[in-house]
Amino acid sequence: MATLLHIDSSVFPGEASASRSVAAVFRRTWEEQHPDGTVLYRDLAATPVPHITAEGYSSRDSGAFATRLELIEELESADALLIGAPMYNYAIPSTLKAWLDNVILLGRTSGETPSSKGKPATVIASRGGSYAPGTPREGFEFVRNYLEAVLGGSLGLELDFIVPELTMAPRNPAMAQLIPLYEASRERALEEAVVKAKRLLDGRAS
Repeated sequence: MATLLHIDSSVFPGEASASRSVAAVFRRTWEEQHPDGTVLYRDLAATPVPHITAEGYSSRDSGAFATRLELIEELESADALLIGAPMYNYAIPSTLKAWLDNVILLGRTSGETPSSKGKPATVIASRGGSYAPGTPREGFEFVRNYLEAVLGGSLGLELDFIVPELTMAPRNPAMAQLIPLYEASRERALEEAVVKAKRLLDGRAS
């Protein structure tokens, strides 16, 4: 029986959030493909995990470390991950960073033999503008690059990205001319969510 770990971190609810909207389509498709599967869900905006502390790092008998173990065990029990990672001020939300700080444990989830190495992780990396190669703000892209290093490099996950962009266009008059590009990006992201979710067989990439 397959298990999906679904993490949302957008501060905006439901359809007001591009990352939540696309992740919801991915999850719904995954559940259709795995009717007997299990979804472990964490909404980091509604219920933030504690920021890492010295106690959580150094004392394995502490309550802070017990919280880390709970999060780590969720990661290790999942066959696949779905992570909503909107760009806020050029980076990921602090709540998602807190989750990452908790689950990265050298000698267990990271190091020479990461315990979740090879698991597929789909990241919904939404952003208000465009930071694609060749755009004026290409150099300010610190979400995908960072997550490739941490999720891929440290945790050893097999990453796939879906990138809905220009999400501020409908709300920012200065970006009005970009609305058609935003709409095309949104449709493409929703289509990719369906396709990529269907490609996961028993939780792992087919």
